[in-house]
Amino acid sequence: MAGHSHWAGIKHKKGRADKERSKIFSKLSREITVAAKLGDKDPDMNHRLRAAIQAAKQANMPKDNISRAISKSEISGNKSYENLRYEGFGPFNSALIIETLTDNKNRSAASIRTILQKNGGRLGETGSTSHLFENCGIIRIKKEKISEEKAFELAINFGAKDCLKKNEYYEIVTEKENFYKVKSEFEKIIESFAYSNIEWRALNYINLNNDQNIKTIEVLSSLEELDDVQSVYTNVNLES
Repeated sequence: MAGHSHWAGIKHKKGRADKERSKIFSKLSREITVAAKLGDKDPDMNHRLRAAIQAAKQANMPKDNISRAISKSEISGNKSYENLRYEGFGPFNSALIIETLTDNKNRSAASIRTILQKNGGRLGETGSTSHLFENCGIIRIKKEKISEEKAFELAINFGAKDCLKKNEYYEIVTEKENFYKVKSEFEKIIESFAYSNIEWRALNYINLNNDQNIKTIEVLSSLEELDDVQSVYTNVNLES
């Protein structure tokens, strides 16, 4: 569930242990339950629920787990979850955006603050780091599903902001406000995506040395282990 800045790719390459997979499924289930609770139970009528189900499928979550998460929305009336964004700084003055889905914002803030302070970082005020990022929609389509010419043509016609050629896929970048519109148009042509989500991307990345990158990854991992944390984004170039 980690955000971009190459972090998600690094985690994917390393593989997922059973414990980590269970944690990911738990977070995905929570998002599905909340999306179903706040909107229509039909994913075709509920953008957020459809996106959550697609994310679950991309993570290879069993269909039974997805169905249970949707059903749970009808019996979880005693809990009220909200999406909260925390901004702060990690080690080496790296910028962080941490997105949570929580029923206890005091617990979330305290847990995040503790991890950051133990690692030379700190929580910031709202706006302290978000100006260093762009909130945008990302759609990745595997190259075998579409030609390069067609991908770029559709991206332009559907109002996407950019179309980038990567090693294994084409990456469509959209304005946050146009994400679901562009995604819906692509869904009429492409059966499934390699990835799709709204995320925070650094406007400029900072390069650290290998030891500093390792330390940064440890902090990102610790943050993601928190039950309330859904996604973490950083401006550190972890591919360097």
